[in-house]
Amino acid sequence: MPDTVIAVLDVDGTLIDSNYQHALAWYRALRSTGETYPVWQLHRLVGMGGDQFVRALGGDDLERRVGDRAREAQGKEIDTVLDEMSPLPGAHELLVAIRERGHRLVLASSGEQRHVEVYLDKLDARDLVDAWTTSSDVESSKPAPDLLHVALENLGAPPDAPSVMVGDSVWDIVAAKKAGMPAIAVRSGGFGNDELEEAGAIAIYDTPGDLAKALPDTPLA
Repeated sequence: MPDTVIAVLDVDGTLIDSNYQHALAWYRALRSTGETYPVWQLHRLVGMGGDQFVRALGGDDLERRVGDRAREAQGKEIDTVLDEMSPLPGAHELLVAIRERGHRLVLASSGEQRHVEVYLDKLDARDLVDAWTTSSDVESSKPAPDLLHVALENLGAPPDAPSVMVGDSVWDIVAAKKAGMPAIAVRSGGFGNDELEEAGAIAIYDTPGDLAKALPDTPLA
């Protein structure tokens, strides 16, 4: 792989400790529409964008009946818990380490614009990243590869530009595979090694900080 690559990083669960808040927000949002699902089941789908989440959970019928209402309510639930979310250990240091190695850096988030803006500030990342995405950038979010394609487009890079994805969920890894990117995983999203490896992760680390220390052993060396 060339010396300079594009690092495409997921945000929720990868850089910001937010996956469990998202699962609870979906639980509360769905209950507000009269639908109740176990939180563990919702957590298994965290990492998908809201456009994919409801259908993956309950099929076309659930999407048709409550999809739009549930997404709107979930966004409002997240608004109430943003203060509870913090950068994961070493998240800022990982961004710095990637830039110090001369790589370009883009955050591929399927979160809403107002939430991504908060995450950028929490990570002190505005001067580190070259670009970022939000849910408004695509019609189909992860596990579709569209967000990753847009992430490259935002840098003016072609789809086959040398790039590496860093994510925490199986949906990140699947999206990367569809986009033709090798994917490195962190465990901080709450997914198991077996799930991440089966999805196609080439390496797995506990936290962003652990990955930062191990960069010489990765395609981001």
